[in-house]
Amino acid sequence: MRLGKLEKVDLRGYWKDEAKEFTPWLVKTENLQILADTLDIDIETEDTEVSVGNFKADILASDTHGRKIIIENQLEKTNHEHLGKIITYASGRGATIVIWICKSVTEEHRKAIDWLNEISEEGIDFFALEIELWKIDESSPAPKFNIVCSPNEWAKSVKGGARKPYSDTELIREEFWRGLKDYMLSKNTSVKPRKPRAQHWYDLAIGRSGFTISLTINTQRNMLSCELYIDNERAKEAFQMLIKQKEDIEQVIGSKLDWRELPNRHACRVLLTTPGDIKSRDNWNEYFMWFHEQTELFYEAFADRVKKLIL
Repeated sequence: MRLGKLEKVDLRGYWKDEAKEFTPWLVKTENLQILADTLDIDIETEDTEVSVGNFKADILASDTHGRKIIIENQLEKTNHEHLGKIITYASGRGATIVIWICKSVTEEHRKAIDWLNEISEEGIDFFALEIELWKIDESSPAPKFNIVCSPNEWAKSVKGGARKPYSDTELIREEFWRGLKDYMLSKNTSVKPRKPRAQHWYDLAIGRSGFTISLTINTQRNMLSCELYIDNERAKEAFQMLIKQKEDIEQVIGSKLDWRELPNRHACRVLLTTPGDIKSRDNWNEYFMWFHEQTELFYEAFADRVKKLIL
């Protein structure tokens, strides 16, 4: 059996102009998803060539929680000019996630990004990535993102002291979410499971910033829930638009839902709950099945409706 030869493709031979060729390529859904998968962040483009004073940021985006993202492209090795730009763009647009994509990251700029991650507050994240193009024989080039710098979340959460060990509850929650992720990946799921953490919720993208399908565990009340969580500046408007479709939505899901506008907060929730005690591992497969089924129904009921909301 003959094997193909893997060859690296020159970036400038494929994208001659960053603004006119690379940026339009990157913001296409299927290409942005490659970057999102690499970083394990849901990314939704808002605009390109965005003015920040006398400069223009390549891409302004956001994640499912509405966090602003700046993406700066540089198809050469990193330089001081672009380092200054990403800081300027982040401050000018209030971005909390900064992604610098380039051909190669110099040692001095790697140290600079690592330093920014060390001194910044929790929730302010800087990434530096190198992009490569590869092909096999005469195949079309395939992109590959390599993470060079990323936030040290552990260091940020334990500044000034030793790391607090996970509690028994946190450990079992993380183990449960890992099991759910594996279960969902073994099925034909409409959503993309993300990296599980020890928290009591597990968020899944629905296709629009500020809207998520959120799965939660309440270990005190022994309850599980699947919900549409709306958390953005116009959450109340979105909630009112969706509640007008309540009958149709509940018909798709096959259950009456709990519609919570949360008057003292700007967020809103539409949820379904069921009893469940994850401390009993014997029932985990049953819970995995429930979460998966409800996630699929919530996605079917809300995904298109959420994307069509005019806000």
